[in-house]
Amino acid sequence: MNVYKCKSNYFSQKIYSRGAEENPDRERWRFPKVMNPAKIWKNRRQQKNTDDAEDELGCKEALQQEEKEEQLEEISRRLINREEQLFSQDSPSEEEEDQLQRDFEALRLQIWMAVQNTFTSSSSCSSSSSVELEVLRSAVASIQQQEVQDRRWTGCLEGRVPVWRPLKCLSTHNTLLQNLVEPRLMEMAEEDSSGTDGLNSPLKREVCLMGKRLKEDLLTVVRTVKDCYPPQMDILNMYAGLYHQRFSARLTELAASGPEPDDCSYLLLWINHCYPREILKHEELEGKIKTACLGSLLLPEDLNRLEDQYLTHKEDKVKLWLKTALKKEEGSWLSGSTPELLDQYRFSPLAVDVIQVIDGSLTEFSCVIRDQTTAQRITAHLEGFLTSYKKRVEEFVKGNHSNVLPVIKAHLVCEEQLRDYITGQTGSLSEQQTSRCLDALSALKDCGYRCFTCPFHVQLKVCLSPLWTSPWLDGTLPVVDSLLDSLYQQLTDLADLKPACRQALLCVLHQDVVLQYVKRMMKTKMKSREQQVDGAQRMIEDAQKINDFFKEEGCSGSLWLGELLCSLAEILRLQDPASVQLEMVSVARTFTDLSGAHVTALLSLKTGLSAADIRSIRRSVEENRVLDVSTNQSPLFFSKVKVPWINNKISQMGLKA
Repeated sequence: MNVYKCKSNYFSQKIYSRGAEENPDRERWRFPKVMNPAKIWKNRRQQKNTDDAEDELGCKEALQQEEKEEQLEEISRRLINREEQLFSQDSPSEEEEDQLQRDFEALRLQIWMAVQNTFTSSSSCSSSSSVELEVLRSAVASIQQQEVQDRRWTGCLEGRVPVWRPLKCLSTHNTLLQNLVEPRLMEMAEEDSSGTDGLNSPLKREVCLMGKRLKEDLLTVVRTVKDCYPPQMDILNMYAGLYHQRFSARLTELAASGPEPDDCSYLLLWINHCYPREILKHEELEGKIKTACLGSLLLPEDLNRLEDQYLTHKEDKVKLWLKTALKKEEGSWLSGSTPELLDQYRFSPLAVDVIQVIDGSLTEFSCVIRDQTTAQRITAHLEGFLTSYKKRVEEFVKGNHSNVLPVIKAHLVCEEQLRDYITGQTGSLSEQQTSRCLDALSALKDCGYRCFTCPFHVQLKVCLSPLWTSPWLDGTLPVVDSLLDSLYQQLTDLADLKPACRQALLCVLHQDVVLQYVKRMMKTKMKSREQQVDGAQRMIEDAQKINDFFKEEGCSGSLWLGELLCSLAEILRLQDPASVQLEMVSVARTFTDLSGAHVTALLSLKTGLSAADIRSIRRSVEENRVLDVSTNQSPLFFSKVKVPWINNKISQMGLKA
């Protein structure tokens, strides 16, 4: 059934019933039956040759229609003039009044049909569209004329006011728009299913189609219809308000129907993202629609309930998925499986899958939830997952399984991927969550590194034990060369470790070598200046060899360790207390974790310094330390060198005073 035809009949009935209600005492005004506007227009047409071709006839009828419809504004003006003339007479003719009223009603019907065809004409071909839009413009002008005439009769004596006044054309126009919007939205949802193939529920298809119609109609208004109305009528915001009300009413009904979780998510997507961001902020609409006056599509309590329903379901879903993924991965380790090779290195898909789940949830979350801080309800499960992940790996390593090393190589890659993802997040995780997640990953990484470094540590102590012996001091015993040759053989086992992870592990091994080297130095008892000078020279040579080895292996992030060894060698070489003091202060300012105990341990190697010299150097170091440690970017080193024995040394040297 034609919606617009129904509306025409509706307004025709409203017109006559209103006239009767407003004039109960005037029985003489019995409204005659008004012809259908289409018949009126037809009777006024000039007859053409019936033998013309069908397309020529259609063209002529369109031109005739344009001529007649464009007369609306002029017809309105003429009727007003007739009204003024008629009621300026002392005794107006009743027959003329009846005819004038019939003419006014015919005009009103033509105006309403022009308004009803607003979107029909806008979607038609360009030629007919321009004609219909001109008709609409003329109809709107007629409405304005009649509003002015309504006000002109306000306050006049009742007996001298036409019975049809006020016509209330503007009020009726607004009511017509309201009744026009609802069927346009509902008909779209019921009849048109194009563009919804990917939507798997009736609710999604209905919401999508209504939203599509709303967007298309508002764009039609701003592109063409708006120019048919005067600015003061603000027709765009009138339509926006009406569509908002109807869309809001239907979404409220759907939200109250207890939608499934997937439908709930789609509703929130339209309420919090598609409608406010893609429609109201469309480039052609933004700044023209008074969005603050529209408000949200749902009441706060309804929206809060819907969002909480979504969040609860999403939390449960993410938590279950992460738990299942970790359980499956652990089962693979325990079964003895070896992780697959990808680009010649061991790889596990666990991190990629976890990141996709979390990131996909957060991306969806950013569109469907207003308060983005509640995303921490989702990321909290990532934190819990990482803690469990770390524990599972630690337990697996303790089990001495045959596939430990390949598994650890794969999960060092996972650790790197997860760390990159977490440090790249902005806003989704709180600072506390980020810190706890990174702590869990650091513990996971350290556990993995220990699988490779612990066997090497035993060999490292043995290889470096000849340091500061006479053969080493005179250069006849290549201590570091033997160590590096042994290390090179072990590094062949890291061929299937991802290069970035291998480089990070090598940096750890580099630091372990230098740490053991420095520890061995601090426990040495030097008896002469010659030992200090010769030892300093060997240290510089060893530092260069160690740096060259790790640089060739692709480790460039730990070359500062060579500079550290050279600085310590310089402290040993110098004999002048003032020069030693300057070098020690320089080391303390560069490496802020150099404690007073470490300073004393290093100075205890200098047999030529008096107790007073040592106290003076220690005091100078403390006075010249960097006060704001946070501005110093040097890595920690000395905090890993334990010197518990130094307290006894201090007592023996009489330095406490």
